[in-house]
Amino acid sequence: MTFQAPAMTKPPLLVMLCAPRGFCAGVIRAIDAVEQALSIYGPPVYVRHEIVHNKYVVESLKKKGAIFVEELDEIPDTEAPVIFSAHGVPKSVPAEASQRKMFAIDATCPLVTKVHREAELHHRRGHRVILVGHAGHPEVVGTLGQLPQGAVILVENIEDVHRLADARGTELSQSSLAFVTQTTLSVDDTQGIVDTLKLRFPTIVSPHKEDICYATTNRQEAVKQIAHKVDALLVVGSANSSNSQRLKEVSEREGCKNSQLVLRASDIDWTHMDGIRTIGITAGASAPEVLVEEIIDAFAEKYTIEVETVATVQENMFFPLPRELRPVTQGAPALA
Repeated sequence: MTFQAPAMTKPPLLVMLCAPRGFCAGVIRAIDAVEQALSIYGPPVYVRHEIVHNKYVVESLKKKGAIFVEELDEIPDTEAPVIFSAHGVPKSVPAEASQRKMFAIDATCPLVTKVHREAELHHRRGHRVILVGHAGHPEVVGTLGQLPQGAVILVENIEDVHRLADARGTELSQSSLAFVTQTTLSVDDTQGIVDTLKLRFPTIVSPHKEDICYATTNRQEAVKQIAHKVDALLVVGSANSSNSQRLKEVSEREGCKNSQLVLRASDIDWTHMDGIRTIGITAGASAPEVLVEEIIDAFAEKYTIEVETVATVQENMFFPLPRELRPVTQGAPALA
C-alpha cells in the first residue's frame, strides 16, 4: 500500500480591496504625456524628476526610452522633448528651458497648478502666503518657487504655526495672510493645522476650494472605512510617494497598527501576516493596478482568498494631455 500525504489546505483570507485606489487623473495624464511624446517623437524623451513617484512606473518608462534627470543641466543641447513632472516646478525651471530653447512640455497636475495660481493671486493682492506642506517635497519646492524668495512661509505642523513670525521676528498676527496647502497631505492632519491657523489669525484668507486633491481625499476615506475591520493593511506605493505614506498613517491612526507600505509583492513582510484572517489593500495615486493584482496573487498562493471590494465613491475626473501632445486634425503636433 502506498501512503499518500493529505493535501494541505490553505487558510481562508478575506481581502478587502479599497475603491477608489491607484492612479488618479493627474498621474494618468503625466504618464500618458511621456508615452505620447515617445510615440510621436521617438526616444529619447527627457523627464525632469520622476514623472510620478513610483519606481515601477519610472523603470517601465525608462525601458521605452525616457531619460530621467533631476536638473536641466544634465540634459545636453537637444531638440528632444523635455517633460516636467506631475509635481510641478519652480518658475526658474521653465525660464531656464526657454533660455536654452528646449522643447518643454509641462505635465504638472492641474490641481497643483491651481495651488500655484492661488499663491500668485494672494501675493498680487498683498497677502503674505503660508504654505502647509512637507519641506523638500518636489510639489512644495515648486510652489515655493512660484513667488519671490521670502514671500511664502512653509509650515509643516501645528508647532510651526505657533512659531510663525515675519522676517523681522515680529509675530504675524497683524499681517494680511492667506494660506494654501500641498495637494497630497493627510486630510485630518491638515485640518488640525488649518484650524490652528484660523484660531491664531482669524482674518486669514482660505483657498476658494480645498487644495488637497480629490484623489488623496477619496483614497484616505476608503482606508478609513476598512482599517478598523482588518488584521493587516497593505498600501501599494513607493516610499517617496507622499500620498502613499499618508495612506499608511491614516490606516494606523484608524486602528490598524499592522500596516505596511510596499512597492510590490516581494516587499511584503510575511512575518507580520501570521494568523491574519482579513487584510485590506489599497494603492497610492501613483501605483499601477498591475502591482495590486500581483500582491493579491501572492496572497492567493498562501491562502484561500475571497475578495470584497469596498467602494466609497466613484471617480470620473479626466485631465486632457498637455496642449503640445493633443491630437490635431492633420498630422502630429509640430515641434515647437
